[in-house]
Amino acid sequence: SLCAGGAPSVSYQELKDLKKSSVLHIDVRERWEIDRFGKIPESINIPLGELVEALQMDPTEFKEHYKQKMPSKSDPVVFSCMAGTRSKQALGFAMSLGFS
Repeated sequence: SLCAGGAPSVSYQELKDLKKSSVLHIDVRERWEIDRFGKIPESINIPLGELVEALQMDPTEFKEHYKQKMPSKSDPVVFSCMAGTRSKQALGFAMSLGFS
């Protein structure tokens, strides 16, 4: 299940359309889940337990750690997980850190 700021949830097809633009997709599942169930192409895996720390990293450190440019607070970001619970928590964390 997927969560986006403007809409509580987006379908996989909507996500694929969003990815044609400059949306950053963060998958908040655990690493073992990615290994077991697979990775959504062009997503970054940041387990929910690391997310708050990751979103407060120095941009250089973020890029080194996650091999991707750190999102700015106004960049479009979509969170995903297995059932939707963790992506909603991730959205709440990001918004509490000032992401719009």
